[in-house]
Amino acid sequence: MDSVKKLFRSNIRQYGMFIALALIMLFFEIITDGTLLRPLNITNLVLQNSYILILAIGMLLVIITGHIDLSVGSVAAFVGAVSAIMMVNLNIHFSLAIILSLLIGAAVGAWHGFWIAYVRIPSFIVTLAGMLLFRGLTMLVLDGKSVAPFPDGFRAISTGFLPTFGGGSLHYVTILIGIGLSLLLIVMDWRKRLLDQRYKLEVLPPVFMIVKLAVLVAILNYFAFLLASYKGLPNIFVLLFALIVFYTFIMRRTIMGRHIYALGGNEKAARLSGIKTKKMTFWVFVNMGVMAALAGLVFAARLNAATPKAGVNFELDAIAAAFIGGASATGGVGTVIGAIVGGLVMGVMNNGMSLVGLGIDYQQGIKGLVLLLAVAFDIYNKNKSS
Repeated sequence: MDSVKKLFRSNIRQYGMFIALALIMLFFEIITDGTLLRPLNITNLVLQNSYILILAIGMLLVIITGHIDLSVGSVAAFVGAVSAIMMVNLNIHFSLAIILSLLIGAAVGAWHGFWIAYVRIPSFIVTLAGMLLFRGLTMLVLDGKSVAPFPDGFRAISTGFLPTFGGGSLHYVTILIGIGLSLLLIVMDWRKRLLDQRYKLEVLPPVFMIVKLAVLVAILNYFAFLLASYKGLPNIFVLLFALIVFYTFIMRRTIMGRHIYALGGNEKAARLSGIKTKKMTFWVFVNMGVMAALAGLVFAARLNAATPKAGVNFELDAIAAAFIGGASATGGVGTVIGAIVGGLVMGVMNNGMSLVGLGIDYQQGIKGLVLLLAVAFDIYNKNKSS
């Protein structure tokens, strides 16, 4: 039992967010008379929050390095506007337009990264300037008007679903994917347990491990069934899953990931240990630019239009998702899964409060309090451990 308590204390932010997400979903499921977990609403939750989750992954890396990016909403709007001009006005094929849009996002990130990493201007100032600059450029590119509609192939990124086989009311491909992910989860957890035991690290007792896996598998397949009861897995879910796997691997298993954590933990020590801190900071912002561009494309595809007001407050939601998911305000701490869970907490709260009829004023106030409490909890834990 002591080992369980020790493991929980060492992972309190991660476990706490999973528990908080489950309790929030249960709360809104009850007070909305079962509306929250209906298949249509679950699908809408994924679609409505996809671009925020994409931004949250990029923002996590920025925050881990000890910086912040206030420009991502404006960059997303700008890239969405440029992509609309290319696809709608210039009739460029959507696949080429997507590649060019992502390159534009990388160039914007390089612009920010240069001033932050090499000129040493604080990221808050540089990205605040970027927020104003690219919001203005968005209005210039669109001339204050919306540009639409996008080609069907481009819209399928955000509005399409995976194909299936057979007849009936269930989407069988989604069911099979749920089962496959369950098996993958069990194998990965078992391998991690064996590795921890090999290095004499604390592991959960077998009974607790079995219970944990049983609960996770049940939840995973329940949501797979809910999605399969409607239209199946949205295409954007596949993109999100690929991003989560890729960035989790980068942060956990590569030298680059270790360098990013080291940079955020102590920049001077990281530099003295041989890490090229300026180069690392530069590339983190390049990555953020690409993720902002991708989020802008996803949002434009869902809206089927590029508008001058797109991306408003996206940066605040992405920052909140990273902090609520366990990232530290002082840098050096955070996980990709945590940022995703934080984003889902915000998304479920938004959706649940809308379902019960709370106005946007109350929603903003409640989200602000949740963010403040999350950061206060992080500081409390640090002070307690020190």
